[in-house]
Amino acid sequence: MGEDEDNRQVLSPVMIRPEDAADVAAVRRLVTAAFGRADEAELVDRLRPDALALVAIEGGGGAVVGHVMTSPMRGVDAVGLAPLAVAGPFRRRGVGARLVEAAIAAAREAGHGGVFVLGDPQYYGRFGFRADVAARFGCRYAGPHLMALELRPGALGPGGTVDYHRAFGG
Repeated sequence: MGEDEDNRQVLSPVMIRPEDAADVAAVRRLVTAAFGRADEAELVDRLRPDALALVAIEGGGGAVVGHVMTSPMRGVDAVGLAPLAVAGPFRRRGVGARLVEAAIAAAREAGHGGVFVLGDPQYYGRFGFRADVAARFGCRYAGPHLMALELRPGALGPGGTVDYHRAFGG
């Protein structure tokens, strides 16, 4: 997948900023390459109107080397973090981690109660995502890879039913 696994130094300075219209084609290429198919890039296109998208830019003004989105969850005051993509040469160099941290910070700043993610527990666990928090919620993606991060104590309440944005096909 497009996730990096540790937090080593990046090849060159990378700046994280909101995606803009000029990034769309580069993001599509990046996401398609990171996942080895166009499905996730098409998801990004469907999510874009309702999502917060962040890009990692090489050298502060160069190529798009990373991308992440958060979109509103249904059934709870939270956002879903997906997809995360990092260009091959920038994986395992902290770019994905910086994107995840920036997305969490943006969700917190926007006042959301939490963030859900479907992914590798070892990778996302280091950011505070926990499967036991997500397990309080009924979801078609329920299981050990569905995790949640509560951004304010008690903000996700006792649980309920949640689902990702309608663009995910549900």
